[in-house]
Amino acid sequence: MKVSPMKWLLALALSGLSFAVAAQQLKVGYVDSGRVLREAEVSKRAYARLKADFDKHQKDLSDQKARLDAAADKLDKEAPTLSDAEKQRRQRELVDLERDLQRKQREWQEDLNQRQNEETASAIERATRIIKQIGDAEHYDLIISDQVAIYSSSRVDITQKVIDTMNASK
Repeated sequence: MKVSPMKWLLALALSGLSFAVAAQQLKVGYVDSGRVLREAEVSKRAYARLKADFDKHQKDLSDQKARLDAAADKLDKEAPTLSDAEKQRRQRELVDLERDLQRKQREWQEDLNQRQNEETASAIERATRIIKQIGDAEHYDLIISDQVAIYSSSRVDITQKVIDTMNASK
């Protein structure tokens, strides 16, 4: 079993800290970063903005798809009465319209992903600042997150404090 360098360093640091515990009391905190991102008001507002934009764009894309389907149905019904040249022209138009719709869907998905990443990064940066403030103000020796913690008791979980501070600092 291969141990990642980050976990190895954390284990080494914690083993070194265990010697320091004998000399003094160690204050450790734990933060569930996923919960912070789900429950903090700043994240909820960002999600609501993205959802509103997504719903609007999704409706536009759905409307465009409905128009494309209607045009395809119309072509199918009128095909027996159209000349070969007219049929080919309208089929090319449908292919172009479908290609345009797919391009718009891809572009919008990429835009949505980028905006989600930006909002998440902003929330993480804000949470990190608040965690550092809490650590300094309450004299924590170590605050770890769920990304490296194997276990934490509720005694050291300061997640709700981080969420409350984020919500209060608007």
